[in-house]
Amino acid sequence: MESQGTEVMRKRMKPAMEEKEEDGVILEIEEKEEFQTNIAGSEEMELNIAQILEKIERFTQLVSELLESGKTSFKELSNEFEERMIMIHKEQIEKWQEEIKDLRLLDSSNEEANALLQNARYLLQSAHIDS
Repeated sequence: MESQGTEVMRKRMKPAMEEKEEDGVILEIEEKEEFQTNIAGSEEMELNIAQILEKIERFTQLVSELLESGKTSFKELSNEFEERMIMIHKEQIEKWQEEIKDLRLLDSSNEEANALLQNARYLLQSAHIDS
C-alpha cells in the first residue's frame, strides 16, 4: 500500500521536474528531495494509521470491559430478582395458608354454634311438646 502511494506521488511530481530539467544533476537532486518528502509523508500516514489502530484497540477493550461488566450486573440483578420473587411467593403462600387456617377455625366455630343451636331448638321443641 505504501509503495503504491509513493509511486503515485512520484508520478505526479515527474512532469513538474521534467519541465525544470536544465541539467541532469539538478533534476536528480530535486527528485531525491521529492522522494524523501513522499517517504516522510508515508511515515506520517503510517503513524496516523497506527494511532487509529490504537484507538480501535482501546475502543474494543472498552467495549469488552463494558460487556463483561454488563453481564456481571445482569447476573447479579437476575439473582436478586430470583431471590425477591421466591420471597414474594413464600410470603403469599404463608398469607393464603393463614387465611385457610382462619377459615377452618371459623368453620369449626360455626359448626359448634350450629350444634348448640340445634340442641337448643331440640330442647325448645321438646319443652313445647311436653307442655
